[in-house]
Amino acid sequence: MYQVAVILINYNSSNFTLNAVNSIISTTSKALNYQIIVIDNASQYDDYHHLKQNIAVSSNITLFRSKINTGFGAGNMLGIQFANAKHYAFVNNDTVLKNDCLSVLYNFIETEDTAAMCAPQSFDEDGNVLKSFDYFLTLKRELLGRKTLRKLHPKKYPKRNQTYTTPLKVDSIPGSFLYVDVAAFNAVGGFDTNIFLYYEETDLAYRINALNGKNACFLVPEAKYIHYRGQSTSKNMLIKKELKLSLLYVIKKNSSYMSFILLKTILTFKYLFKSLFKPKYYMLFHALFFKGASLHTSLKQSQKIASK
Repeated sequence: MYQVAVILINYNSSNFTLNAVNSIISTTSKALNYQIIVIDNASQYDDYHHLKQNIAVSSNITLFRSKINTGFGAGNMLGIQFANAKHYAFVNNDTVLKNDCLSVLYNFIETEDTAAMCAPQSFDEDGNVLKSFDYFLTLKRELLGRKTLRKLHPKKYPKRNQTYTTPLKVDSIPGSFLYVDVAAFNAVGGFDTNIFLYYEETDLAYRINALNGKNACFLVPEAKYIHYRGQSTSKNMLIKKELKLSLLYVIKKNSSYMSFILLKTILTFKYLFKSLFKPKYYMLFHALFFKGASLHTSLKQSQKIASK
């Protein structure tokens, strides 16, 4: 059994995937026993072929291709089928490790009794600190905003753009580098594969925190990585719709049906008003009002099976 299984998803961004794999190899201590599993999520075949030709496949580095794009959560759930480790590290392919993140996070979870999930401190390509944790996804957060919550309850809602030097207990951590204890991950059933994109890590944090009735997520700033952000997903109205569908699904699942109805109503009127001036927003209004924010309208339902 390995100590850590690193799982990366490639989707039409093989150069980033190769850079991410190389950074893991170059920064990780030889004392750590780890494996790397790369899942190609039905990329264009040329991109997959480039990845296949250039990745250093070995006894602990493997590449598997899915013939259908299953999204973030399901792609990672496919990856764990080939894993045999004590911990999982779900790492975006648009990342580069700045130091030996895997060893730091492995040692942290092994020694911190209350920890089940943790994440390194992230930076952009210019070295600026990025927000590496978030508050629970709630109706109050969506209506009041994070800044207001922080002003009202500064102890409960620590600053997200501050540089920390010691581990910090947080509500949830980003999916760009999510490190989790396998026992806890398995106990809650892993990622919810109903979600195609966005908020999978938030939903996972809700369920893992509920295991012990307390927060089990930590920011571990000693570990550091660069996140180039959004290299596999272009920003358009379909992606914006997907984000809102996932947001409402996670609210409904982990908060309350009343919170879901209230937030859906507010967003419906918001996008109706915006569509009067920018017709492209009618797509969001239609998805919320006529389709009820159903996951049946998710991008997951429009994926095609690749021929090879």
